[in-house]
Amino acid sequence: MKRQIQKVLDVLDQLDIKFEMYEHPPLPTIEKAMEYWGDIDAVHCKNIFFRNHKGNKHYLVIIKHIAKLEIHDLEKRLQQGKLSFASAQRMQRYLCLEPGSVSPFGLINDTENHVHVFFDENLQTADKISFHPNLNTASVVIAFEDFMKYMAWTGNSFEFIKLYD
Repeated sequence: MKRQIQKVLDVLDQLDIKFEMYEHPPLPTIEKAMEYWGDIDAVHCKNIFFRNHKGNKHYLVIIKHIAKLEIHDLEKRLQQGKLSFASAQRMQRYLCLEPGSVSPFGLINDTENHVHVFFDENLQTADKISFHPNLNTASVVIAFEDFMKYMAWTGNSFEFIKLYD
Protein backbone atom coordinates (compact mmCIF):
# COMPACT_ATOMS: atom_id res chain seq x y z
CA MET A 1 0.00 0.00 0.00
CA LYS A 2 2.85 2.42 0.68
CA ARG A 3 3.80 1.92 -2.97
CA GLN A 4 0.76 4.06 -3.92
CA ILE A 5 2.01 6.96 -1.81
CA GLN A 6 5.56 6.65 -3.14
CA LYS A 7 4.25 6.79 -6.72
CA VAL A 8 2.56 10.13 -5.96
CA LEU A 9 5.65 11.53 -4.26
CA ASP A 10 7.83 10.41 -7.18
CA VAL A 11 5.60 12.26 -9.67
CA LEU A 12 5.67 15.41 -7.52
CA ASP A 13 9.47 15.19 -7.34
CA GLN A 14 9.65 14.64 -11.11
CA LEU A 15 7.58 17.79 -11.61
CA ASP A 16 9.72 19.70 -9.09
CA ILE A 17 6.69 20.26 -6.86
CA LYS A 18 7.39 20.87 -3.19
CA PHE A 19 5.04 19.14 -0.79
CA GLU A 20 4.40 18.47 2.87
CA MET A 21 3.15 15.04 3.90
CA TYR A 22 1.27 14.25 7.09
CA GLU A 23 0.73 10.64 8.12
CA HIS A 24 -2.30 9.67 10.18
CA PRO A 25 -4.60 6.70 10.77
CA PRO A 26 -6.94 5.73 7.92
CA LEU A 27 -9.44 8.54 7.36
CA PRO A 28 -12.32 7.16 5.30
CA THR A 29 -14.66 10.10 5.96
CA ILE A 30 -14.39 13.88 6.13
CA GLU A 31 -15.70 13.82 9.69
CA LYS A 32 -12.88 11.52 10.79
CA ALA A 33 -10.29 13.47 8.79
CA MET A 34 -11.22 16.75 10.47
CA GLU A 35 -9.92 15.29 13.74
CA TYR A 36 -6.41 15.18 12.22
CA TRP A 37 -6.38 18.21 9.91
CA GLY A 38 -6.47 20.87 12.61
CA ASP A 39 -2.81 21.87 12.34
CA ILE A 40 -2.50 21.52 8.57
CA ASP A 41 -2.54 24.91 6.83
CA ALA A 42 -4.34 24.12 3.57
CA VAL A 43 -7.73 23.90 1.96
CA HIS A 44 -8.83 20.31 2.42
CA CYS A 45 -10.92 18.75 -0.29
CA LYS A 46 -13.76 16.32 -0.70
CA ASN A 47 -13.30 14.17 -3.81
CA ILE A 48 -16.26 12.34 -5.28
CA PHE A 49 -16.08 9.90 -8.20
CA PHE A 50 -19.18 9.66 -10.41
CA ARG A 51 -20.27 7.97 -13.59
CA ASN A 52 -22.99 8.98 -16.01
CA HIS A 53 -26.15 6.89 -16.41
CA LYS A 54 -24.72 4.98 -19.38
CA GLY A 55 -21.50 4.23 -17.50
CA ASN A 56 -19.35 5.47 -20.37
CA LYS A 57 -18.18 8.73 -18.77
CA HIS A 58 -16.52 9.27 -15.42
CA TYR A 59 -16.14 12.44 -13.39
CA LEU A 60 -14.10 13.44 -10.40
CA VAL A 61 -15.74 16.30 -8.52
CA ILE A 62 -13.54 18.25 -6.11
CA ILE A 63 -14.93 20.68 -3.54
CA LYS A 64 -13.92 22.12 -0.18
CA HIS A 65 -14.34 19.53 2.53
CA ILE A 66 -17.04 21.54 4.31
CA ALA A 67 -19.23 22.02 1.24
CA LYS A 68 -22.63 20.36 1.10
CA LEU A 69 -23.61 19.02 -2.28
CA GLU A 70 -26.96 17.62 -3.39
CA ILE A 71 -26.63 15.16 -6.26
CA HIS A 72 -29.65 16.52 -8.17
CA ASP A 73 -28.26 20.04 -7.92
CA LEU A 74 -24.87 18.72 -9.01
CA GLU A 75 -26.42 17.06 -12.06
CA LYS A 76 -27.91 20.40 -13.11
CA ARG A 77 -24.67 22.28 -12.54
CA LEU A 78 -22.50 19.73 -14.39
CA GLN A 79 -24.99 19.33 -17.23
CA GLN A 80 -23.87 15.74 -17.75
CA GLY A 81 -27.21 13.98 -17.25
CA LYS A 82 -28.07 11.60 -14.43
CA LEU A 83 -25.09 10.75 -12.22
CA SER A 84 -24.43 7.97 -9.76
CA PHE A 85 -21.52 7.18 -7.51
CA ALA A 86 -18.96 5.06 -9.31
CA SER A 87 -18.52 1.56 -7.94
CA ALA A 88 -15.40 0.31 -6.20
CA GLN A 89 -14.63 -1.66 -9.37
CA ARG A 90 -14.75 1.49 -11.49
CA MET A 91 -12.55 3.34 -8.96
CA GLN A 92 -10.05 0.52 -9.25
CA ARG A 93 -10.27 0.33 -13.05
CA TYR A 94 -9.85 4.04 -13.79
CA LEU A 95 -7.93 5.43 -10.81
CA CYS A 96 -6.47 2.32 -9.09
CA LEU A 97 -8.02 3.55 -5.84
CA GLU A 98 -10.03 2.01 -3.03
CA PRO A 99 -13.16 3.65 -1.59
CA GLY A 100 -12.19 6.23 1.04
CA SER A 101 -8.99 7.14 -0.81
CA VAL A 102 -10.39 8.99 -3.83
CA SER A 103 -8.01 11.73 -4.85
CA PRO A 104 -6.95 13.65 -7.96
CA PHE A 105 -3.60 11.94 -7.47
CA GLY A 106 -5.38 8.83 -8.76
CA LEU A 107 -5.23 10.48 -12.19
CA ILE A 108 -1.61 9.28 -12.27
CA ASN A 109 -3.13 5.88 -13.05
CA ASP A 110 -5.62 7.14 -15.65
CA THR A 111 -3.14 6.90 -18.50
CA GLU A 112 -5.89 7.07 -21.14
CA ASN A 113 -7.48 10.17 -19.57
CA HIS A 114 -10.97 8.72 -19.15
CA VAL A 115 -11.83 10.89 -16.15
CA HIS A 116 -12.96 14.50 -16.50
CA VAL A 117 -12.46 16.67 -13.41
CA PHE A 118 -14.81 19.35 -12.13
CA PHE A 119 -13.35 21.72 -9.54
CA ASP A 120 -15.42 24.11 -7.53
CA GLU A 121 -14.36 27.58 -8.63
CA ASN A 122 -13.82 28.61 -4.99
CA LEU A 123 -10.72 26.42 -4.84
CA GLN A 124 -8.89 28.84 -7.12
CA THR A 125 -8.40 31.22 -4.19
CA ALA A 126 -6.51 28.65 -2.11
CA ASP A 127 -2.81 29.16 -1.41
CA LYS A 128 -2.32 25.50 -0.55
CA ILE A 129 -4.47 22.45 -1.19
CA SER A 130 -4.55 19.03 0.47
CA PHE A 131 -5.40 15.53 -0.79
CA HIS A 132 -4.78 11.92 0.17
CA PRO A 133 -1.83 10.53 -1.83
CA ASN A 134 -3.99 7.63 -3.12
CA LEU A 135 -4.16 6.10 0.33
CA ASN A 136 -6.17 7.53 3.20
CA THR A 137 -3.36 7.13 5.74
CA ALA A 138 -1.68 10.40 4.76
CA SER A 139 -2.41 13.88 3.46
CA VAL A 140 -0.21 15.76 1.00
CA VAL A 141 -0.21 19.55 0.87
CA ILE A 142 1.02 21.46 -2.18
CA ALA A 143 0.72 25.01 -3.44
CA PHE A 144 -2.37 25.52 -5.57
CA GLU A 145 -0.31 26.73 -8.53
CA ASP A 146 1.79 23.56 -8.30
CA PHE A 147 -1.38 21.51 -8.21
CA MET A 148 -2.39 23.13 -11.51
CA LYS A 149 1.02 22.15 -12.88
CA TYR A 150 0.28 18.56 -11.80
CA MET A 151 -3.15 18.68 -13.45
CA ALA A 152 -1.61 19.85 -16.74
CA TRP A 153 0.86 16.96 -16.49
CA THR A 154 -1.92 14.36 -16.11
CA GLY A 155 -3.49 15.29 -19.44
CA ASN A 156 -6.97 14.85 -18.00
CA SER A 157 -9.55 17.42 -18.98
CA PHE A 158 -10.78 19.66 -16.20
CA GLU A 159 -12.77 22.80 -15.56
CA PHE A 160 -13.71 25.13 -12.75
CA ILE A 161 -17.41 25.73 -12.20
CA LYS A 162 -19.65 27.00 -9.45
CA LEU A 163 -20.61 23.84 -7.58
CA TYR A 164 -22.40 25.26 -4.56
CA ASP A 165 -23.66 28.54 -3.19
